Amino acid sequence: MIDWYPLFNSLRIAAVSSVLVFFTGICAAYYAARLPRAVKGILDVILTLPMVLPPTVCGYFLLLVFGVKRPVGAFLLRYGIKFVMTWYGGILAAAVVSFPLMYRTVRGAFESFDENLAWSGQTLGLSDAYIFWRIRLPACRQGILAGTVLAFARALGEYGATSMLIGYTPGRTATISTTVYQLWRTNDERGAFFWVMVNLAISTVVLLTVNMLETRQKEAVAK
Repeated sequence: MIDWYPLFNSLRIAAVSSVLVFFTGICAAYYAARLPRAVKGILDVILTLPMVLPPTVCGYFLLLVFGVKRPVGAFLLRYGIKFVMTWYGGILAAAVVSFPLMYRTVRGAFESFDENLAWSGQTLGLSDAYIFWRIRLPACRQGILAGTVLAFARALGEYGATSMLIGYTPGRTATISTTVYQLWRTNDERGAFFWVMVNLAISTVVLLTVNMLETRQKEAVAK
């Protein structure tokens, strides 16, 4: 009988981390796009480091911060919050690794936004909040959608940082990626191949959905 926990756990980790990355990525991209070039360059380096670092290195840094014997980890443990060897620690790992994809994609969309639209709204007396939610975000929705999907796909396939922070415990912290490795390591190639195909099927559906949404958007613009 197949244990579907890795699928359930991977989907909830990817979904929750994508929600976190969605809001933090938009916020960071919006303010970074408005900063002076020098400051923005420094901020870019800091925020996109997880994208170029090996995932295991990201996991190592997370352990240095949130390990139960580290100051931050020990402080959180007093309140019952523990990221090491818990499924919700996977949310933290996935969010850190997928955040740069959301940030860079959305920042590019904001930088290509026609500021004349915002200035026109200001001359009409519209508030900055109204312009942001009703003008800027709809105009940049393709970039935001692309960043969200990329972040979800990256979180779904995350292995390195996840394995470092939460390890592999069947029924508790197992994800699709860690399950594939464990099954392959124990010479269960049939089981590993099954989970590889599950991950491939989910990724294909996600990408097809994005392509369909982009096609509909282009048709709407053409009309």
